[in-house]
Amino acid sequence: MFPKYNVIVVGAGHAGCEAAAAAANMGSKVLLVTMNMQTIAQMSCNPAMGGIAKGQIVREIDALGGYSGIVSDLSTIQFRMLNKSKGPAMWSPRAQNDRHLFAAKWRELLEQTPNVDFYQDSVHELIIRNSKVCGVKTSLGHNIEADAVVITSGTFLNGIIHIGEKQIGGGRVAEKAATGITEQLVSFGLESDRLKTGTPPRVDGRSLDYTKMEEQKGDEEVVGFSYLDIPRVKPENQRSCHITYTDTIVHDILKTGFDRSPMYQGRIEGVGPRYCPSIEDKINRFADRDRHQLFVEPEGWNTCEVYVNGFSTSLPEEVQYEALRRVPGFANARMFRPGYAIEYDYFQPTQLKYTLETKALENLYFAGQINGTTGYEEAACQGIMAGMNAHLKINEKAPFILKRSDAYIGVLIDDLISKGTNEPYRMFTSRAEFRTLLRQDNADIRLTEMSHRIGFASEARMRKVDVKNKQVAEIIGVLNTHPIEPEEINPFLESIESATINEKQKVARMVLRPNISLQQIMEQSVSLNEKLGARDTDHLEQAEIQIKYERYIEKEKEIVERMAALEDKVIPETFDYDKVNALSIEAMQKFKKIRPVTFGQASRISGVNPSDIQILMVFMGR
Repeated sequence: MFPKYNVIVVGAGHAGCEAAAAAANMGSKVLLVTMNMQTIAQMSCNPAMGGIAKGQIVREIDALGGYSGIVSDLSTIQFRMLNKSKGPAMWSPRAQNDRHLFAAKWRELLEQTPNVDFYQDSVHELIIRNSKVCGVKTSLGHNIEADAVVITSGTFLNGIIHIGEKQIGGGRVAEKAATGITEQLVSFGLESDRLKTGTPPRVDGRSLDYTKMEEQKGDEEVVGFSYLDIPRVKPENQRSCHITYTDTIVHDILKTGFDRSPMYQGRIEGVGPRYCPSIEDKINRFADRDRHQLFVEPEGWNTCEVYVNGFSTSLPEEVQYEALRRVPGFANARMFRPGYAIEYDYFQPTQLKYTLETKALENLYFAGQINGTTGYEEAACQGIMAGMNAHLKINEKAPFILKRSDAYIGVLIDDLISKGTNEPYRMFTSRAEFRTLLRQDNADIRLTEMSHRIGFASEARMRKVDVKNKQVAEIIGVLNTHPIEPEEINPFLESIESATINEKQKVARMVLRPNISLQQIMEQSVSLNEKLGARDTDHLEQAEIQIKYERYIEKEKEIVERMAALEDKVIPETFDYDKVNALSIEAMQKFKKIRPVTFGQASRISGVNPSDIQILMVFMGR
């Protein structure tokens, strides 16, 4: 019934979809196996893509040739560029998405990918010969052969759903768990453990009073994620989100359910996400706070369903309901479904190679929550890397590995492989020591050519990068030579009064100042506007960033070179870490306990961020 495939992908969440698309677009014949064809690319938790550091990852996926950015842009109902008040290294795109449209667009793109086949079934065992994975066995009794297998099981491996004192076997609400794979892999020596995540209740938006909440509109300019020319939502058509808050009354009601909480009664063994705690965990950990912020997020264009971001919980349903109705704007709220926690199996990622192939079993790849991560974006980027490397491996080609200085994706994988994780791993900008280089605006410049060389990124993408590089170089050339007339300087005199006459004469020197933008100068200079006014705004922004932050960019490039020699840099045994006040609490504790001998060893300690290493290096350098 089934031919032999090059790659079988088990699971059709964000990681699975990217893995299937990547391997197929590179030339492999791919079978995507999912327990439910109707839930391909399901947004299991919040209906949004991107955010702090996560937005950079989506742009990197797109630059490589993946689909997440395209799908996000096609299903966006609101777009915001976060952290615009800070430097460009911190800018992070985020989209609120139509949940159903997102999944529909993903399936549409996969069905338009000729090398992808689909099959609805559950995989309960792998075909293994001589420590090499050769295919899968399904619940319907099929043995399907393949050169490589990518497992992207999400929260389905022996998943258990918790709502108060109720326990339901499942990988997602109303969907059964996957069994058999964990037990088989453990028998081959792989280490498995449990993690927990959760989701908040969904409510009927028609029952909410938005006048009692703070409206949060989208940006006036919708930049989007993809570097391709994708149709995007018009700024004026975006849907608003809203902000409201819990209070002490809400907290007191929630506390009445603590004696039936699976988290506090020990029924949940897995560790939950540190940076996305449940509402009961927030009340317990931050007892001094009188309120917690909630984001009220629409689920799509044509639905009244609303996602209550910040109210993740596994408390009894009646406690959730009573507490919600005391939140401002929720007095008459009707609940569509309660929040719940889900506990599932994962495998310690230190058991993987940098390609995401397992060390114990050849041609078996893991991607997504099976590796201990949390978040659509973290899963998707692992999926694309696993799919690419599975294709390369079976075709006897060199692996594709991104370094920490190449991409946030490289940071994530290096963290997982080098440090492992005992809690759901989430990406933050602070995890990257080279974030001035790894900006969201230059992911195409950093990655598209690398991907194109191995046969993944398309010719169309490569042409766009070539045009961008050429245009940016031309713009920088103009700015370095174009003079500013005296009268054009007048609006900026207060900002440049300490400048020399020469600094006033060239546009590039004006742009160097943090409080003067290229757009402002173009508004004052008719001649400059005539030269640059027709240029792509993305190219103008890129040129401005490269000029304004040139010294910082060059400094980070120097650090990239220095970090390669970390193993030779010794930390004195008697070094007093208490003197380094800028270190994170976790890093301070780990350093004092482990006493690393070199910076290389220190950088691989679990819980230590690259920024901690940089702080330590600067302090010792002084």
